[in-house]
Amino acid sequence: MQIKGMSIGKLLPLSIQHVFAMFGATVLVPLLTGLHPATALFTSATGTIIFHLVTGGRIPAYLGSSFAFIAPIILVSGEHGFSAATGACIIAGLIYLLTSVLVKAVGIKAIQRFIPPVVVGPVIMTIGLGLAPVAKDMAEGNLFIAGFTLAVVIAVSLFAKGMFKLIPILIGIVSGYLMTLLLQMESVANSLGALANRLMPEALIDFSPVADAGWLAMPRFVAEADYLQSGGVEFLLPSFVPAAILLIAPIAIVTMVEHLGDMLAISKTVEKDYLVKPGLHRTLLGDGLATTWAGFLGGPPNTTYGENIGVLAITRVHNPVVVQGAALFVLLFSLSPKVGSLLATIPEPVMGGIVILLFGMIASVGIRTLIEKQVDLSKVRNLVIVSTIIILGISGIAVLGIAGMGLGAIIGIFLNIILPDRDEDKTPNPLHE
Repeated sequence: MQIKGMSIGKLLPLSIQHVFAMFGATVLVPLLTGLHPATALFTSATGTIIFHLVTGGRIPAYLGSSFAFIAPIILVSGEHGFSAATGACIIAGLIYLLTSVLVKAVGIKAIQRFIPPVVVGPVIMTIGLGLAPVAKDMAEGNLFIAGFTLAVVIAVSLFAKGMFKLIPILIGIVSGYLMTLLLQMESVANSLGALANRLMPEALIDFSPVADAGWLAMPRFVAEADYLQSGGVEFLLPSFVPAAILLIAPIAIVTMVEHLGDMLAISKTVEKDYLVKPGLHRTLLGDGLATTWAGFLGGPPNTTYGENIGVLAITRVHNPVVVQGAALFVLLFSLSPKVGSLLATIPEPVMGGIVILLFGMIASVGIRTLIEKQVDLSKVRNLVIVSTIIILGISGIAVLGIAGMGLGAIIGIFLNIILPDRDEDKTPNPLHE
């Protein structure tokens, strides 16, 4: 049996590979904000399905929980309650919808004039480079396990044949997981002696949460604190508090810039211009509807995930049905606490080894953009734009709450507009003097 030109036997492992890539980050956001992890998985999966329906199933993008909203959600939930936070998230989603209408009215050609390759390349680079500290923190928990996992992924990517070459991330995660279990075994630890303590200072896998979890349960569409205080209410209607909206909704401006960067990265990876077809207005609409939907159900806002872009770059499998399959898997996992708990046992250093390569791949796509589009970096103008975007994108500098890739992209677009493009304006090459 085949689905959109791909056999089930090939589709399943490819989809599960994407699930592993997004799972950790999507679950982390609700844990930090007090939301229910199963709800985040549910709204992530259904939000991805909504996005694919709106965009005609053309783009291999996965939508997961957005990190940009963590701090304001925590603040609003503490001051005004969880329902006010979800109401503000709904408004953030509506800002996406209004922007999509504006983009449709203006036209993509007018927008593309402001984002030439000299801007696109470094913006994509900062998506990957900006995530480098995340990879570092995840890998540092056990550098041996992270390094072993990374080595397996590299080896499979370079030397494997056939189907195995398409699932290096899945093979790497399984290998890292099994190596962790092996080093945790008492017999292995005793045989290795002092070396065992160096390789595995502490146990990384605990199956007790898996044993305690049930097989089936609906997600709780309410924050943990409200669930406990109310005596078990499973759903609260959102409320629209002006102070909460003013704090959370403007974050949508930042995430829309990030959305543009992700769409550019996916377009370059797949070598199709998704800003034209199905169109930036449709991708913004899909992302906005997914975020609005998540807000109504008590989940965090959604955004396109860099981890999954990295998977596309490594595997070179760009069929959107693979990501759609991943969304269906996540939907099923959100309804099974036991499966979700099992996935949560994947050691952080294992994923640290994976994301070192994933995030690096995203940065490499940006470098490739500059090379393929023959951006002349001997021109001072181009050097200024590229350098400014990269440093602002990875430095952590924030202006009016905008930081990272969002700030770098905005300043880069501004510099591209105001700086003159003159052929004679080139940096001297001391080697030719």
